[in-house]
Amino acid sequence: MGLLTALLSGLLFGVGLMVSGMANPAKVLGFLDIVGRWDPSLAFVMAGAIAVGAMAFLFARRRKTSLLGAPMRIPTSADVTLRLVLGSAVFGVGWGLAGFCPGPALVALGAGFPKGWGFVVAMLAGMAVFEWLEQAKLSRQQA
Repeated sequence: MGLLTALLSGLLFGVGLMVSGMANPAKVLGFLDIVGRWDPSLAFVMAGAIAVGAMAFLFARRRKTSLLGAPMRIPTSADVTLRLVLGSAVFGVGWGLAGFCPGPALVALGAGFPKGWGFVVAMLAGMAVFEWLEQAKLSRQQA
């Protein structure tokens, strides 16, 4: 049941990205171009996502388990760390250069767009480097 729910949720998310135009890097880059031909549509999509997410978190905080029975694991830390700031900056630079973040990149990959392939390969490489650095840090701490 969990896999089916994940598949349907992912499909719904992908359809939402396609309908809103957010799988199109030109649309995202238009939003980021505040001194040129600015396109505010991404701001409306973000506002809608924040509203839905806020309601979902309010609902989730009152529950011990998810609707599928899994334990609720809501983040509790509100610390702003150097690691968080640097990670956000790297994410933002990648988003600004490519016009993709992970969700729309996967939609573009599924649609066969070459730019989507390039972004996803670079994203996976970045994730592998991060994991390698984390493992090296753990090895140093255990030694």
